[in-house]
Amino acid sequence: MTAPAPALGYDFELDDFQRRAIAALDDGQSVLVAAPTGSGKTVVAEHAVADALARGGKVFYTTPIKALSNQKFGDFTRRWGAARVGLLTGDTSVNGEAPVVVMTTEVLRNMIYAASPTLDGLRYVVLDEVHYLQDAYRGPVWEEVIIHLAPEVVLVCLSATVSNTEELSRWITTVRGPTAAVVEERRPVTLHNLYLVGDKRSDRLQLLPTLVDGRPNPEAVRLEAGAQAGPRRRGAPGSRLRAPRRYEVTELLADEGMLPAIAFVFSRAGCDAAVRQCLDAGLRLTDADERRRIRSICDDRTAGLADADLDALGWSRWMAGMEAGLAAHHAGMVPPFKEAVEACFVAGLVKMVFATETLALGINMPARAVVIEKLTKFGGERHQTLTAGEYTQLTGRAGRRGLDDVGYAIVLWSPFLGFDEVAALVSARSFAISSSFRPTYNMAANLVRRYSAGTAHHLLNLSFAQFQADGDVVGMEAKLERLHRRQAAVRHDVACERGDTEELFTLTQRLDRARSAQPSTGHQTEEAMARLRPGDVVWVAGGKSAGPAAVLSATHRRGGAQLRVLTPKRRRLTLVSDDFTEAPEALGHIGLPEPYAPNSPAFQRDVARRLARSHLARPRLRSRHPDPEIDELALAVADHPCQTCGDLERHRRAWAQRRRLDQEVAELKARVKGRTDTLARTFDRVLGVLEEWGYLDGWALTEAGERLRRIYHETDLLIAACLD
Repeated sequence: MTAPAPALGYDFELDDFQRRAIAALDDGQSVLVAAPTGSGKTVVAEHAVADALARGGKVFYTTPIKALSNQKFGDFTRRWGAARVGLLTGDTSVNGEAPVVVMTTEVLRNMIYAASPTLDGLRYVVLDEVHYLQDAYRGPVWEEVIIHLAPEVVLVCLSATVSNTEELSRWITTVRGPTAAVVEERRPVTLHNLYLVGDKRSDRLQLLPTLVDGRPNPEAVRLEAGAQAGPRRRGAPGSRLRAPRRYEVTELLADEGMLPAIAFVFSRAGCDAAVRQCLDAGLRLTDADERRRIRSICDDRTAGLADADLDALGWSRWMAGMEAGLAAHHAGMVPPFKEAVEACFVAGLVKMVFATETLALGINMPARAVVIEKLTKFGGERHQTLTAGEYTQLTGRAGRRGLDDVGYAIVLWSPFLGFDEVAALVSARSFAISSSFRPTYNMAANLVRRYSAGTAHHLLNLSFAQFQADGDVVGMEAKLERLHRRQAAVRHDVACERGDTEELFTLTQRLDRARSAQPSTGHQTEEAMARLRPGDVVWVAGGKSAGPAAVLSATHRRGGAQLRVLTPKRRRLTLVSDDFTEAPEALGHIGLPEPYAPNSPAFQRDVARRLARSHLARPRLRSRHPDPEIDELALAVADHPCQTCGDLERHRRAWAQRRRLDQEVAELKARVKGRTDTLARTFDRVLGVLEEWGYLDGWALTEAGERLRRIYHETDLLIAACLD
C-alpha cells in the first residue's frame, strides 16, 4: 500500500504502520497510533497537517507540556512557514488564527467550553501523548476534548505502546465514529536493559544485564543476596552494595562508549546538583573544538538576555557545565537555556544531560543511553514506584534511529527497591491506560451552562472512565448469565421425588445453629461410642445408608472415637461423633460369624443377613436439651420423608452448591448496581455542593457560578471562593 502523501515530501520509505494510519485518515477515519518513542508517529500527524492545508482547513496539534509545544511550533514553522503556524500556551500567544496551531491540551479544552470562533473550519486535532489521559490531575482534559469536539473533526491520537489500544479505540469509535487502532510494537532500535551496582568493598561499579534469556539475571540475584549481612534490610549498614555516584556513572558511560546519555532525576534541584557533582569531580567530556561550538550556540540562544539577567541566572556556572559537555534540563530553566541544551545535545556536543521526566514527553532529544537513578518518584502525595508504562516512556529515548544499533536503559541500584522488582518492571509487557476522568466543579459548571441536565448526564456517560466501568459491567453481566445457567442445572439435582429437600436442608441448618448455641455435648457422644462392642446394632440417620448398622469395631484415636459398621446392603461405613444427631445406643446385638474376618465378602454377607433378620426398630428420639425447639427440629429432620432417599447426599451437595451460587449472584448484582452511572452520581453530588455554596440555582449558574466556569485549575472551587 502506498500512502497518498505527496505534500509531505519524505525522502524515505514509510513503515507499514505509518502507511496504515495514513490510509485510515484518507478514508475519513480517526486514528489511534500506538508505537514506541522514536518510531515515527509524528509522520502521521504531519500528513494530517498537509491534508488540512491542502483542503483549506485547520489543524490543531495539542501536547501535554509547553516545552513540547514550543518544540513542535519550531519544527512546524521551519516546515510550513511562520505565516501558517501559530502557538497557544498558557503564557504565549503567537498567530493564534493560523491554519496550523500548536497548543497545550488545556487551551483547546478551554476553547471548546468557550465556543471559540477559532474552532470554525477545524478539520483535524492531533492529540500527542494521548496516554496522558490517565494522569490523575490533568488526564480528564483529554477526555473532555475527545467528547466535546465537533463530530466532523478527525482525531489523530498518538500514544506510547499500551496494551489496551483496542479498548481505547473502541471508546473513541463509540463517542466520535470510526477510529482505526494502529499498533507498532517493534522499537526502531534494539534496547538492552542493564543494572548498575556500586560495590563498597572494591569501590567499583558492576554493570549487569537485567534479564538473561527473558528472566532475571541470576548473577544479579546472587550479588544482591550475597551482599546482605545477616537479616539487615537492603542498604542498611553491613550491605556491600551502594548506589553509584553520578560522576561515576558518567565516567562509566564514557568508557563504555554509551554517550550521549540522559539521566532521569526526579527533581529540578537534583538535576542541577548532578551537574555540579560531575564538575567538582573534574569531569570534562569535550575537546576544544566542541567547547567553541557549544559557546557559539549558547551565545546565539541567549543573545536576547541582558548581562544582568544572565548573571542572575547563573550564566557562568551553567556555561561551565555546558562547555564540559554536562547540562541539566527541567521546567525551572528559562527557555533560552533549555533550547541551548537541546541544540547542543542533538548536535552531539553535550554528552550527558540530567533531566526530569518531562524530557520523555516527546521532546526530540534521542540518546544512546538512558539512566534512571531511582524507580520511585513523588506523585504529589506519596512516593510511588514507576509503572511499566512510565518506565517504557523514559527508556524510549534510548537508541538513536539511524545512528545506533543498540540503545541502553540503565537502572541504578537503590536501597529502596530490590533487583526482583527492577526485573519485574523491565520485563512487564502490559501498559494499560486507565481513565482518571471525574466531574470537577469547573466541568460541572460548564456542563450546566451549555447543556440540559439529560444531555450533561449523557456526556458524562460517554467518558472513557464510564466506558471502562461499563466494560466491567458487561463482563459481570456475562458472568451472571453463566451463573444462572449453573443455577438451573443444580436446581434439578436438588429436587427429590420423596419430598422437599429445600425444607429438609433448611431445617437441618436451623438445627445446627440451635445446637451450636447450646453447651457442647460432643463428649457424651464420644463416651456412648466407646461403650459399643462388635455385634451391637446402631441406627444411622440420613443418606443412602439410613437405617440399622452392625458395629464391626470401635476404636478411639487421637482425633476421637470411630465406629466401623456394616449396613444391610453390605456398605461399610466409618462413623465419627459428628455423624450422630444424638449419643448412639445399642438397639440390640447380633452374633458375628466366626472366624472374625470383616474384610471377607462371605463374612459381610453373613452379617448383612443376620442384621436383616433382626428386625430392630428405629429408636425414639430422646430429649437431651432444655430447649424444646431443638427437640422439635431434630424430630422434624429425623422424620422427614427425604431421609429415606438413596441420593440424599447428592441432593445435599447440589443444595450447598446452589446456595453458594445464589450468594455469588447476589454479590455480583450488587457490584453491577454499584458500578452503573457512577460518574453521573458523582456529578449530582458536585451539583449539590455548587448549589449549597451559591454557584448554582436549580439548573442555572449564578454570577459566582459564571465566574467558576472560567477558572481552570485543580483547586477551581477554592480559587472561586477566594474571589467571592
